[in-house]
Amino acid sequence: MGMGRARGVVLVGMDGRLIEVEADIGQSLPAFILLGLPDASLRESQDRIRSAAKNSGIELPARRLTVNLLPASLPKSGSVLDLAILMSAWAADGKVTGTEGIVFLAELGLDGRLRPVRGVLPAVAAAQGAGARTVVVAEANAQEAALVPDMTVLAGTHVTQVAAAFATGSLRSRLREVPGLDRWSTDPVPADSVTTSAGLRSFTSGGAHSTAVCADGALELADVHGQQEARFALELAAAGGHHLLLIGAPGAGKTMLAERMAGILPPLDDQAAMEATAIESIAAEPQAVTQLRRVPPFQAPHHSASMAAIVGGGARIARPGAVTRAHRGVLFLDEAPEFPRHALDALRQPLETGKISLHRAAGSVTYPARFQLVLAANPCPCGLNVGSGSRCRCSVAQRRNYLARLSGPLLDRIDLQIQVDRPRSAADALGPPGESSAEVRTRVLAARDLQRRRLAPWGIATNSEASMQLLTGGLRLPAAATTHIDAALDRASISLRGYVRVLRLAWTIADLLASDRPGADEVDAALQLRQSADRR
Repeated sequence: MGMGRARGVVLVGMDGRLIEVEADIGQSLPAFILLGLPDASLRESQDRIRSAAKNSGIELPARRLTVNLLPASLPKSGSVLDLAILMSAWAADGKVTGTEGIVFLAELGLDGRLRPVRGVLPAVAAAQGAGARTVVVAEANAQEAALVPDMTVLAGTHVTQVAAAFATGSLRSRLREVPGLDRWSTDPVPADSVTTSAGLRSFTSGGAHSTAVCADGALELADVHGQQEARFALELAAAGGHHLLLIGAPGAGKTMLAERMAGILPPLDDQAAMEATAIESIAAEPQAVTQLRRVPPFQAPHHSASMAAIVGGGARIARPGAVTRAHRGVLFLDEAPEFPRHALDALRQPLETGKISLHRAAGSVTYPARFQLVLAANPCPCGLNVGSGSRCRCSVAQRRNYLARLSGPLLDRIDLQIQVDRPRSAADALGPPGESSAEVRTRVLAARDLQRRRLAPWGIATNSEASMQLLTGGLRLPAAATTHIDAALDRASISLRGYVRVLRLAWTIADLLASDRPGADEVDAALQLRQSADRR
């Protein structure tokens, strides 16, 4: 009897930690001792592992088995270490060899089947970062694991396959080697190569009315008739990564517009696709991820959602919420004033930092949360306080208190605040369709390319990421261009944060116009678009 070693990975939020699994078989009474701060769910693996070994025909010896999970000071949970623990135990018993340095990621069934687990993509990426080069996973997780480039991925369906592979040393003859990616491309993803989660091609570069096809049907911007100011605001938001507030009467088209935002955003580049897919791997059911997500995510939680559902939460290590699942995409809050006030105000930190930090008694985690926020709201509880407001039956206090649920600090972080009016006539509502998603998206891609080239020296890619130091330093505009916004700041009609966001928006307007830099007209237009909803 000797020592056996294998490797596994546990996730703390999005961060994978490589775990060294040591097994020792002693000469005392039978026992299964698991060390290294395992939680209750991990302690349950002891019975699963013994049953899986027995039912596979390679029982563990009737001796004292001690398994140590290193680093011992890191709390560990879940079933992802099942296979690693069993392989280290068999190695200690001399049943298998060559397990040192191999990463095993799979849950065990009582019959010895390899079952998929959540978070395989970030786990394999963490293993690669720690120097591992070979990983063994369940067949159902094989395609997901192969998304990490330059890793040897071996997949099996039953633990007997894994045992036979490491007993004979012929890994590839016993386990299926999954073809992976040799490298990441560095070029932007072609516009005509985006595939939706339903496996259907979208934004094909053919007709003028190409349809963005998603799992729930077509969401084509051409379906929106009229609403020129709101459509332009949507295009600006997509081009620069800006946040957007749409205020208008029921039926004006606020939801319809917001649902088409993701359809005009650029496809995710390799880094963003890896991040979005890793989040999906953690949040979705096991084996749900089979390819990199190139389409920006779109999250639209109901207004009854709790703060934990919005920002993330849980009893022990907090799980990701809607702000993280919308990372690199769109978070749409319809009927925004109906959301709990504390849930809305919890958005302020991720809007500024692009991440959310959640603290629990068992530890703290930080999730990425760089999303575009789109809010839609009625002007009052009945929704009819538009124009002269003659049809509105809400009291003055009701009107004031309704939109006051959107706090000033939250609204100050919204770049575009637009009034969306109902169509004034049947001709407006039923007239010719507007530009298609593909046409608008072409301009968005061109504007993003200008931003990427201009902002590359500062390590950012969109105007929405430009800091005050940058906008008043390397990208400072001449005084003649900022006369009106300077005056607005002097009379305190906008805050310093609002000043910066107007400048960011002005740069995006200039990019859509293919101008070198914004002038007075672009800055004034940005200021008006930020204050458009105040004209209600």
